[in-house]
Amino acid sequence: MTQNDQQDEHGHGPANLQRRQLLASAAILGVAPWLLSACASSASSNTSPTAPAQSARSGFLPASQRRMLGTLEVSSLGLGCQWVPAAVEGSVSDRYGSTIERKAAIELIRTAFDRGVTLFDTAEAYGPYLSEEVVGEALQGIRDQVVIETKYGFSFDPQQAQARGGRDSRPEHIKQVVEAMLKRLRTDRIDLLYQHRVDPQVPIEDVAGAIKDLIAEGKVLHYGLSEPGIQTIRRAHAVHPLAAIQNEYSMLWRGPETDVLPVCEELGIGFVPWSPLGMGFLTGTINADTRFAEDGQREFRASVPRFAPDALPANMALVEVVETWAQRKDATPAQLALAWLLAQKPWIVPIPGTTKIAHLEENLGAAAITFTDEELAELNAAVAAVPIQGDRLPPAVMQMSGVEAPLPR
Repeated sequence: MTQNDQQDEHGHGPANLQRRQLLASAAILGVAPWLLSACASSASSNTSPTAPAQSARSGFLPASQRRMLGTLEVSSLGLGCQWVPAAVEGSVSDRYGSTIERKAAIELIRTAFDRGVTLFDTAEAYGPYLSEEVVGEALQGIRDQVVIETKYGFSFDPQQAQARGGRDSRPEHIKQVVEAMLKRLRTDRIDLLYQHRVDPQVPIEDVAGAIKDLIAEGKVLHYGLSEPGIQTIRRAHAVHPLAAIQNEYSMLWRGPETDVLPVCEELGIGFVPWSPLGMGFLTGTINADTRFAEDGQREFRASVPRFAPDALPANMALVEVVETWAQRKDATPAQLALAWLLAQKPWIVPIPGTTKIAHLEENLGAAAITFTDEELAELNAAVAAVPIQGDRLPPAVMQMSGVEAPLPR
């Protein structure tokens, strides 16, 4: 097993074993980002020499803290389930250098449910197909007690499980994909179905119309969009109400605050941040000397400009803010970063992913952290004062974000 295989999105490796054990013990007593394969470079990282502060906050989400995505009730935190085949047969990789056995991924999902998580996020593109299969297997026997959200929107060869290239949201394709999704997920309905990226060739009215048909058939209950253009949100919502928008959002990337969040608030649409821990950056386990080396599609950050050697030193100022506030709130950096998101709006539901049960429990402890109005204003100002260097995604992937669908012909 390599060093890569022993790290997850938190960036934690063997040096942090004691910390994980402490977090797990505290919980017992008492817690995504993706790329087309052709676009994703990979890497292994050096772990930070400084371990984050400990926290004994409970890793359990009470039903009293449920949130609404449109009219859909979910836990205040979800679990991102994004895996690709690992180099070792029978194992899966999370695209952040961490590999676990498939049975461990299933155990992770079941543990999340036991800790109060009801929202499980995946996508056809994750694998492809693999993540949906793992989620479907893990949720057998508890299907009616959870919410499954998944995504369509790309062209894959179903026989080879490989990308054909390009986006495909033609109505007939959506309906074919949903039938395959239902089989992989072992269910008769998808609670929340997202368009993974806007198709520049298909009017969103046609897309929403196809989803509306699937809703009438009972195969889809709610729908959403991921990384869409603002007008596309409005146009889709006019055909049938959207439940949620899923975009990248964290202290490291606050772009949605400009246009997307105001539109969601106006229209009553929920918001699901992917990569809420900034691809591990906000956990305090990446430092200015961390380097990411290519490793197929099992490590994403090598291709992300904000993690490049010339950007990391400047960006570490944000980590200092997070660590300072984590100590102030008696929390870990990861918990502080997630609590900050939860405090922004009551209809925001982050979906952090992990491969470690201890980190799952740590993440769930964020729900117990609160801020006074004065504290939140102070923290927001401190975060805003740090200019982030480097784009959030590689160019080939960035160009698929914020796309406006064509008008109906």
